[in-house]
Formats: sequence, C-alpha cells, structure tokens
Amino acid sequence: MCLIILVRLPTVKAEGPGVALRLGAVAHQAPAPLAKVALSTASVYPENTASAFRIAGRLGYDGVEVMVWTDPVSQDLDALRRLSEREGVPILAVHAPCLLVTQRVWSSDPWRKLSRAREAAEALGASTVVVHPPFRWQRGYARDFVAGIRRMADETDVRFAVENMYPWRYRDRRLEAYAPGWDPTDEDFPHFTLDVSHAATSRSDALAMADRMGDRLGHVHLSDGSGSGKDEHLVPGHGTQPCAELLARLAASGYRGHVVAEINTRRAASSAQREADLAETLDFTRRHLAVPGGGAGAAGRPVPAEEAGP
Repeated sequence: MCLIILVRLPTVKAEGPGVALRLGAVAHQAPAPLAKVALSTASVYPENTASAFRIAGRLGYDGVEVMVWTDPVSQDLDALRRLSEREGVPILAVHAPCLLVTQRVWSSDPWRKLSRAREAAEALGASTVVVHPPFRWQRGYARDFVAGIRRMADETDVRFAVENMYPWRYRDRRLEAYAPGWDPTDEDFPHFTLDVSHAATSRSDALAMADRMGDRLGHVHLSDGSGSGKDEHLVPGHGTQPCAELLARLAASGYRGHVVAEINTRRAASSAQREADLAETLDFTRRHLAVPGGGAGAAGRPVPAEEAGP
C-alpha cells in the first residue's frame, strides 16, 4: 500500500504555496485504482504544453492527455516525446484538434486531422484519441462521421473515443451546433469519452449517460459544473455534479480506462494557485477511485476488461 508514496514523493521538485497540499494528497493514495489519472494539457492554460508536463510530473499524475491546439509544441511529436522523457510522464491520450480555434491545425480536412491524431497516438504510445462530434456546418464530415469513426477504429488498436458535447445557449435561445448530435450515445460508436462538465452544461445526468455508454466508456474528462449552461470545468467537488459517485462506480466496476483532469484554471491568481487546483483535483480523483482491494472482484482478482462497466 506504500508503493505510491515511494514512487511519487521524489517527483515533488518545487517549494512554495501548494507543496503541503501536494504532499498530503500523496499520503493517502491507497489502494491504487486500476484506472490511470492523467492531466489534460488544456488544464494549465494560459500556460503552455511544456508547463503541463512539468506540473504533471511534479504532482505525480500518471500521465498526460495532449490537447492539440495552436501551441506549436502540442503539434510537434518530437518535442512531445522529449517532454515526456524528460519529465518522466507518459502520454496516455491525444485530443484531436476539434475546437473552433483549431480548425486549421493539422489540416482543414477533418478526416486528415483524425488520421494525424491516430499517427501521433501510435508514435507516442497513447491508447486513445479523443474526438468531438462534427459541427453542423461540416456537412460532408457529419454525414459520414459515424461510419468513418467505426472504419478508422477497425484499422488501429488506438481507441477513437467520441466525447459528449452540449447545445449552445444564448439567453433564451438554444442552438444545436453538432451533428449527428451533441450526445454521442444516440449513435453506435465503438468508444466514448464522458465529459462531466459537458454533461452539466447540457443539463444531462452524468451517471445515466455513463450507463448508456456501458462497456464502451473508455475515457473520462473529470471536472465539475453547476448546470448553469456554461462549460465551467470546475475543480471536482466545487459544483453540483456526481463526480465522487461516478469515480466510485468506475472503481467498483474495475474500470481500466483513463480519468483525465480537465479543469479551467485560466482565472487562477498565480501559477501556485493553478498548481494547487490541479493538486486538489488529483487528490479528489485518487481518493474516490480507491476501493478496498484496489478494484479487485469478489475473489480478489482484477475485473477483466470485458466484464467492466460504468
């Protein structure tokens, strides 16, 4: 039970505000869950991709999810590999450039973007590519999206995990911005990403969505939300979403996917406060993923992946 302490304590490299919280977080991370806890590089914005690797290594995250965006380093496989090796932090997932601000990153062709993301994941040793549903105005892409994702998934061991989004709202107006829709469980995708903040924004029941995803739930973006209609990405426990219950259910089922901290720290008053928020998120996640026996079944054995559910 002390293995995590022995492994993680040497990674605390900095002093100052937040160090006591980091040490406290490490001290009770037992028993170890089957799921790996990663840091999304988007969580350190407006700091850059390199900062995310440093923070992930310092705090003791199991790895990172690389958000491919306008930061040149996030697009450079050699630079990402060097960061991973230098900080001792593996790359567990690649988030394809699906945002409005990344429409021309890695090509303006959305299928080429996904091919590049798969190539990056394969080259960097990541098991998952996270992808958003198409925007409605991407008509050809949207029309072929479900069949195309299934076809690409059949060509690689990398999982294409389609993420739940939300309707856009402005005052009393609601815009359906995604096609076939913002809820991927309406379609037959091989794998899903459950984003808890997006569930809050769409005013969906995150636990019910996890149930619908079933054993195809392979990736979780963990953050909180208040259901305000804004995509808040709060520190878990700071909103109204069932973050703790979701993690406990994942742990009890023997979930072997990734749980990725994807919080919004852009309004942090300082780098120290940003790091403290990320340490708190890691602590929350590890505590609620920890179950007696480390996720073992009734006979003391790990639950096989094919038996695992949400």
